[in-house]
Amino acid sequence: MKYKRVLLKLSGEALLGSQQYGIDPVRLSQYANEIKEVNQLGVEVAIVIGGGNIFRGVQAEGTGIDRVQGDYMGMLATLINGLGLQSNLEQSGLNTRLMSGLNVEQVCENFIRRRAIRHLEKGRIVIFGAGTGNPYFTTDSAASLRAIEIEADVVLKGTRVDGIYTSDPEKDPNATKYDAITFKEAIQKGLKVMDMTAFTLCEENKLPIVVFDMNKVGNLTKLVQGDKVGTLVS
Repeated sequence: MKYKRVLLKLSGEALLGSQQYGIDPVRLSQYANEIKEVNQLGVEVAIVIGGGNIFRGVQAEGTGIDRVQGDYMGMLATLINGLGLQSNLEQSGLNTRLMSGLNVEQVCENFIRRRAIRHLEKGRIVIFGAGTGNPYFTTDSAASLRAIEIEADVVLKGTRVDGIYTSDPEKDPNATKYDAITFKEAIQKGLKVMDMTAFTLCEENKLPIVVFDMNKVGNLTKLVQGDKVGTLVS
């Protein structure tokens, strides 16, 4: 197995599936099956999920909602997604823990680093909700931070595209894909991998990132087994 402990970053938008809003149950159960497969191989899996399918903090500006309030609304949206994913994973027979950067004791555990690591060591899937618990930080930053805190081997960023390209492959038919790229090159070329805070955190802590297509069945399993999937940033 190439990776023993991974942090899987999923966007909230990915949960939309074919829907305009909310959570697509088909997409949710597909993700749960993929995560279960990897967990059964003995890989320790932590997950950070965005909230963009419900609410994004940056949407708040221009609606009369204060940016900080908007960010807290976005954090609560990630908890809604986390609860949905947790429920689906448990229906698949997995043990899970949802941990939050905000105190919501009736719903989930507060994030405590040592406890999170212990859950992973016991084979539980750990979902981190509510971002970092602070406004002005994205869920990308939360993913990088939590990955470093739990000493993950890699951040796996699941997207709709199968890696990092020279330009947006959905708009530019001539875009070519990178199999591997360094942090420095990605910055110099202005490639959007994660937001700058998240990206810098990974670079400074020598934590590799793999950007891959999460919607292609089997990709996650291939990745943890060491197959060439997506784009490696290191």
